[in-house]
Amino acid sequence: MSDSSSPRAAVATRESGGAALLRSLTPLLTEWLPRQRWFAGKGRPVSGFTLVAVTELLPCTSGAAPGLLHLLVRAQQPGGPEQTHPVPADCYQLLLGVRPALPPPLAGSLIGHPVDGPLRGRTVYEALHDPRLAAVLLERLRSPGRLGPLRFQRERGTVIPTGLPPRPLSVEQSNSSVVYGDRYILKLFRRVSPGVNPDLELPLALARAGSDRVPAPAAWFEARPGGEVGEPMTLGVLQPFLPGTSDGWQLALRSLAAHGDFTGAAWALGQAIAEVHTTLAEALPVTALRRRQLEFIASGMNERLEAAAASVPALRPYRGRLHAVFNAVADLGHSGRAWSAQRIHGDLHLGQALCAGRTDRWSIIDFEGEPARPIAERRRPQPVVRDIAGILRSFDYAACQHARVSSGDARWAREWAEKNRDAYCSGYADASGSDPRDEDVLLRAYETDKAVYEVLYEARHRPAWLAIPMSAIHRLADV
Repeated sequence: MSDSSSPRAAVATRESGGAALLRSLTPLLTEWLPRQRWFAGKGRPVSGFTLVAVTELLPCTSGAAPGLLHLLVRAQQPGGPEQTHPVPADCYQLLLGVRPALPPPLAGSLIGHPVDGPLRGRTVYEALHDPRLAAVLLERLRSPGRLGPLRFQRERGTVIPTGLPPRPLSVEQSNSSVVYGDRYILKLFRRVSPGVNPDLELPLALARAGSDRVPAPAAWFEARPGGEVGEPMTLGVLQPFLPGTSDGWQLALRSLAAHGDFTGAAWALGQAIAEVHTTLAEALPVTALRRRQLEFIASGMNERLEAAAASVPALRPYRGRLHAVFNAVADLGHSGRAWSAQRIHGDLHLGQALCAGRTDRWSIIDFEGEPARPIAERRRPQPVVRDIAGILRSFDYAACQHARVSSGDARWAREWAEKNRDAYCSGYADASGSDPRDEDVLLRAYETDKAVYEVLYEARHRPAWLAIPMSAIHRLADV
């Protein structure tokens, strides 16, 4: 592994030419970046970029062989007239391939051709689509060490084979993923910030505590743009790939389509989540929620409701009753009792649970939490019922989606959802010794908060689906 003193550690520093590199790339990135699925600033124009770090993983300025640049850039996006406070610029991780020209198989990954700067006359493209460049990342992770601001680490005792062919996944969300030979999957975080990403921290803690419910991190890499000062930015995590599995959402929809019994799988999923929560509570600190913390939670729920209702008129008739659901959380604090809070998944739904065949043996993935929220917030201890509520909403979603496309099945689908919600909670209670349905005030509030989020999301992205969370709002508001 090259050291930070290597002449290939960076194509240019900010002092000696990084500014020229960024200037030459800015017109290309301004056009390309907002079109990416993982770009979080949609709807606001990009006015420029600030260079955080640049590292040359392979030489980029000469020769016919492809070069590889790793960039961390902040996208400057002025806020709208309604914003009264400055919005921090998001930092993005970019992997840029550089060639004299693109071969036909890579034509769709083109970013552009710089007209000046150190890459003038060359072709810049998305590197993850180039097998030769994607393979470089795996080789770096196989050999722990530093390269400029980048630090590559491998879990002790892990052996990563060579020559695993890379295959980028076509389904992109807020991150990008590459599968290596059906053995490993590398998740690359695109919008990054200082602090250990929970999708590294929690699976690593679970694996080290002996849990077999998560794919154990094999290697990862991070950046320290300021040297050793400040917290590192988690950039990517390599974990075992689980071929031959189906996620819970797919399995639920198949069960609904076949009018099948899913309660055994739901019960087993409850047990799996309980095991994960128990292990996290043993491996990481647990805290207590009292009056002030409960009032803070309720306040956040009320604020999110007001923001959603301002954008979605359909929510407004329910505001008073939904506020009552959230205010009941604040009222809990007057009892003098404390509620436990710990590290949880944070964005749990059926799509985050994988099952192989008919074994009902569940694995849990994607511990990142809600990517739109700051890492500090995602790492905050929370009641476990927040995760419980996420799965309950997911069962509802599956049933409503089935009823939406299958006329005449609405009543049966509703019964399917109720049976599986009960089975899931029963499985959780059996494994943990604590039934989440006993915490009805907190559980209802978190399920309602999730439904409010869903209403806003569907109104913005899939208006045809808005009726699904609105049916939950109608039910949950009936206090």
